[in-house]
Amino acid sequence: MTILLPRAGGGTYRYQPRTEPAAFASGGGAPLASRTVFSAAHVVADPYADVSPDVPAAVDWDATLAFRHHLWSHGLGVAEAMDTAQRGMGLDWPGAAELIRRSAAEAGSVGGAIACGVGTDQLPSGEVTLHQVVEAYEDQLALVEETGAQAILMASRALAAAAKSPDDYLEVYGHLLRQCSEPVILHWLGPMFDPALDGYWGSADLDAATETFLEVIKAHPDKVDGIKVSLLDAEREVDLRRRLPDGVRCYTGDDFNYPELIAGDERGFSHALLGIFDPLGPLAAEAVRVLDTGDRQGFRALLDPTVELSRHLFQKPTRFYKTGVVLLAWLAGHQSHFTMVGGLQSARSLLHLARAYELADGLGLFPDPALAQRRMTSLLNVYGVDQ
Repeated sequence: MTILLPRAGGGTYRYQPRTEPAAFASGGGAPLASRTVFSAAHVVADPYADVSPDVPAAVDWDATLAFRHHLWSHGLGVAEAMDTAQRGMGLDWPGAAELIRRSAAEAGSVGGAIACGVGTDQLPSGEVTLHQVVEAYEDQLALVEETGAQAILMASRALAAAAKSPDDYLEVYGHLLRQCSEPVILHWLGPMFDPALDGYWGSADLDAATETFLEVIKAHPDKVDGIKVSLLDAEREVDLRRRLPDGVRCYTGDDFNYPELIAGDERGFSHALLGIFDPLGPLAAEAVRVLDTGDRQGFRALLDPTVELSRHLFQKPTRFYKTGVVLLAWLAGHQSHFTMVGGLQSARSLLHLARAYELADGLGLFPDPALAQRRMTSLLNVYGVDQ
């Protein structure tokens, strides 16, 4: 059976979906060997909650945690309460705190790896002081460390607004790193993911910002497990990872160039902390297991074809990539609906969603292609593309 998909400019075309999924074997939860890989995971909204975008999110906890178990079952780690979980775009700090507590407990029950975002999003909008920024970071850091999860010090909108110079970043991060009980991951999220983070590390000049970032790391190498770089600039990431102190890892957050960055070269490689590994979980885990054997070419053969889908999901405005991620989770059967916290299911066009379906189906990402087709058909019908 075929499905009618919308065409840019009007009209439709017939697409022939796959009849069988690609086979991605579960690793039985065994950790990956050659790379440390985290998937930043989305949250599942409660579709029956009577809420609106301007009130706290209602989360379907059972479905949300079941998706984390899906990722752990393939040997992936979970990066929790990050941008992919709509942090600051529908999920407020109380919701994120509950998510961290619940996910960390589930991780402990199965021995799954978990790292959780530490930010300042409990602060009120408007002008704040650096002291308030530090206190907010400290409160969230204490909660994450209490759960036993690894901490990811996320980029802060409040710090970006309050800081007057690179020295303010050095002061805030230095203070936080000195009190961390375990090494953390430092997160540099570019303005393409969050426009409020433009000029982070004290400069809109990325070369100058990089120097400040490296100064923070070099002053506290024993407190930095690694850095997560989300700038969508492969050359800059390679240059940065080559300048890291010994023992500090680079976790790529580049959803455009991840295969080459993870594969690496004779001078090093990147580990991974990626939003695209939410829909690519089983395939990504299988690719890394191939890489574990030393087969770089086989790794690229599996992962390179996924880049077109990733670049589609993360196209500008990049911050709305979560809509495509949740669409694919629904089509794959990981949740029963296409509803998002904050109403963000409306953030992408039908043309965008239809192309995401076609690309994901072509990769064999749907465990039940017939279910995915039925669900996509129902969405198309709602939009007026009668089948």
